Amino acid sequence: MKSPTRTTTPTEPLADIVARLARAQKSNRGAAAYSRWVNRPVGRYIAALAYRQGLTPNQVTLISAVLTFSGLAVIALVRPTPAVGVLIALLLMAGYAFDAADGQLARLRGGGSAAGEWLDHVVDGTKIAIIHLAVLISWYRWYDLPDERLLLVPMLFAVQASVFFFALILTEQLRRSAAGTTPSSRPASSEPAPYLRSLVVLPGDYGLLCVVFALIGFSRVFVVLYGALAVINTLFLLAGAVRWYREMRTLS
Repeated sequence: MKSPTRTTTPTEPLADIVARLARAQKSNRGAAAYSRWVNRPVGRYIAALAYRQGLTPNQVTLISAVLTFSGLAVIALVRPTPAVGVLIALLLMAGYAFDAADGQLARLRGGGSAAGEWLDHVVDGTKIAIIHLAVLISWYRWYDLPDERLLLVPMLFAVQASVFFFALILTEQLRRSAAGTTPSSRPASSEPAPYLRSLVVLPGDYGLLCVVFALIGFSRVFVVLYGALAVINTLFLLAGAVRWYREMRTLS
């Protein structure tokens, strides 16, 4: 992905780097509330700091992976308490923020690479495959569930998340192939980004799931919230699948 603006020097003031990133930010259209108003802005500052320190996008991706997988290990291996829940949420939120920074750092450095995009997607795919299995392990080991069939919830959520991720990536690849283009890097201001849409799709935001993990120490509350997210995200997948299939038919 090529940036419309190239950098000049890594000694550029931090505020100027952040401002340039904001101008070159990809469109917020379709972005959920947490990603739009929390994660991307935080990612801009991380990208700017990483640029000043001479880090590469792949190094930032690996930092994101270490933070995220540390959080997932805590979910699966440590008895959930209120304090542990806060630790998990902070690790996952930090990992997500660094995940938002690697692409922005690539734009600062003049553009990303195929290897960098591959690494980013592999880390994301692994994270999505593991997170709900970690919840399953946690529930099985530590929760006194009123009905063992509730263990099906994280299993189904894992299926939903993996299918949604694959379908989303495949749809974008087919769009690129049909259009013969690379992803747009136009500034966010060039496309409308309705606030209401960002709020409506918030339950599908990975960032919200990270926040909900702060409540994993309160088993009844967490089961209800996590279960609600599983149901809503399944509905999002079904609606998205219909829309994407219709779009793919028009491309062919």
